[in-house]
Order: sequence, then structure tokens, then C-alpha cells
Amino acid sequence: MKPSISPQDHARVLAEGVDIPQQHPAFGLPLPEVGICGKTVWVRLPEGLIPFAARLEVNLAAEVRGIHMSRMEEVVAGLYDREFSDLRDYGLQIGREMMARQGANRGRVRLTGQLPLIRTAKVSGRQSVDSIAVSLDLKLAGQGDTLQSVAVFGVGVAHITACPCTQAYNQTLFRKEGEECPMPTHSQRSQTTLSLQSAGLSPSIAELLACLEEALHVTQDLLKRTDEAQLVYTSHTQPQFAEDAVREVARRAGERFGKVLPPETSVIIESLSLESIHIHDVCCRLETTLAEIVRHL
Repeated sequence: MKPSISPQDHARVLAEGVDIPQQHPAFGLPLPEVGICGKTVWVRLPEGLIPFAARLEVNLAAEVRGIHMSRMEEVVAGLYDREFSDLRDYGLQIGREMMARQGANRGRVRLTGQLPLIRTAKVSGRQSVDSIAVSLDLKLAGQGDTLQSVAVFGVGVAHITACPCTQAYNQTLFRKEGEECPMPTHSQRSQTTLSLQSAGLSPSIAELLACLEEALHVTQDLLKRTDEAQLVYTSHTQPQFAEDAVREVARRAGERFGKVLPPETSVIIESLSLESIHIHDVCCRLETTLAEIVRHL
């Protein structure tokens, strides 16, 4: 099928036409964040080619009517074949390029997705191919050599919590002298995320994951019966509220990062407990600084 518009006509219109986004708006108000969202970007990391949900934004000057959306997509397409050492490296590059193409001096890159994680069961030694949630919220300011960035990087895991309340009740009700097996209680699958904000040195995924694994009864998909029995026994021996989960993650973060990251480093911990015997769920959130956590150690 022949194209209905000739290349010559396209070239003429591009040369003579008005660049609508560059027009002055009817109301000259600067906009801090304009961009594209609901976008899937594919990032080549050491773990492979990984999809992430992306929200990409720049600031818009008062005298400019709109952004050029195709230029945002050109940046995404141009980075598809490149390899990056980690998600922050990708975020910095896409942020730098989209700001340059839009003539912006501020930008924001938000990415959320899953990375593969190979775990080995503690009893059977079987390997399970699992995933961890990762997120990046990167704010950029300046241009060229003066570009500054502040990143909030987060890692989230699934884990099991056992309710201390029902267990304490059953302990009083049923405990026989000399028994050491933990009393029954209801348990639930939970999701806890640890995020750190820093303008300088940032911890790796492995370091954030270590804090979570030290504090929580982390679950995995492939568990043989011996592994299931051990995990249930351990989680019932050390039962946790959602509040306990958040506090224990904070403790581990303070112990691990208190002497290596700036005291003003922001720490955000969120836990969601998908309750088993209640219709509602339980949520707990802590937003504080590393200095405040260290003060309580």
C-alpha cells in the first residue's frame, strides 16, 4: 500500500509547521513534574533483561506549553541495548538524557519491578528460584557536570509472621510442664520493604536483603517437607507482629549502616500482613533517620 503522504510533504510541514509544545501556554505557570507513566522499560542488568514499571518526569518552564513525549520514548529506546551495572546506574542515565532532550533542569525517575533471587533451603539444600521486589525513586537537579541526585532505593521480601497473642493465650490454656514445642497460633504471609535515601553512598541490594533476612522469617517457593517444618517451627518459636517486623528490620539497618552511611540518611520500612483469620490486613510504616535508629540501639 502506497503512503498517502509523500516524504516531500512531510519534510515541508516539519520545516514550516509550528512546534506546538514550544508555544507559550495560556497561563504561564511552571510545572514541577511532567512526563510519561504506565510505561514498561526493559533494563539489561547482571541478572538479565528485566522489565520495570516506569514513571519518568521533568520540570516544565512557565513559558513552555508541553513536553515532547516522543523524545522521552527515544531515550528509552536508545538505552535498550546497553548494559548497566545496577538499577541506579540505569536511572541516572535515563534521567540525565531525558532532562537534556527536554531542556529541563530537574527530573524524576521512578522504577518498580522484580529481580530473580536463587535461594537454598536450609534443611533439604534444594534451590528455589524466587523474586524480590526492588524500587528506585531518583530525583535529579542541575545539568552536565553539576547534576546532583538523591535516590531512594528499596528492597522487599515475602515472609511469615506468627501471632504472639493467640500463642500466649494457648500457652496459658494448654501448656504442660516440660513441653518445649511452641503453642499453635495463626500465621500469615507478609511483605516488608526496606528503603534508604541517600545523596551519596548507597547500599547494595545484597546489603538491604541481608537486613531483611536477619530480621524476618523469609519464605521461598520451593520447600520440601523438612524445610516447611523448620520454617513453621522457627516462626512460631519467634512470633512477630507487623510492628515487630518493622522494628527488627530497623535494628538490623542501624547495626549494619550506622557507621558507614551519613546520620541524616532517610530510612523507610513498610510491612503488610495479609491476615489469615481477619478480613482486614495489618500495615505498619516507619519513616525516620539512621541517626534516630542508632540512638535507640
